[in-house]
Amino acid sequence: MNLGDGTSQLVCFIGELLKQADGFIADDVHPRLITDGFRMASKKAQEVLEEVAQKMEMTRERLLQVARTSLCTKLDSELAEKLTECIVDAVLAIQKEGEEINLHMVEIMEMQHKSAMDTQLIRGLVMDHGARHPDMPKRSENCFILAANVSLEYEKTEVNSGFFYKTAEEREKLVKGKLLFFQFFLNYFLS
Repeated sequence: MNLGDGTSQLVCFIGELLKQADGFIADDVHPRLITDGFRMASKKAQEVLEEVAQKMEMTRERLLQVARTSLCTKLDSELAEKLTECIVDAVLAIQKEGEEINLHMVEIMEMQHKSAMDTQLIRGLVMDHGARHPDMPKRSENCFILAANVSLEYEKTEVNSGFFYKTAEEREKLVKGKLLFFQFFLNYFLS
């Protein structure tokens, strides 16, 4: 299916450039000269394109057309149509007047056990962490959310350590030492 996005033409053009380059290499032209020529041609092509380019206002409809054209060459048409809306709305949600769009403000989360057609744009924060207890609610509304950039879960230390003893007396000393340490710790921090 030809969608008019230029993919086929680009592949044919690159193939022709490589064919010409192969001929030059056969004539003992150094590959460095060929790549320098490609770079010069690329700069000239960019200059010509900038001369003939027309400024257009980026409306939602125009962005939808661009996104649809790009996605239809890569995905099933039904999925491409669904993602077109999500992508354009996500970009418009983070756009700030007079600033470049920071695409790091959009995160794509893959949800396990969901299909691509279940894709949706969430304007806000999604926490896919699962319940910690069977009685926890499945959904919460009008709640307070802490967004932290540190883990609040127990992390395993990098140092492996243990307490070893050979006799019952050594064990008792170890237990007494641990109790003294915890008493000191509690007294120090609670007083």
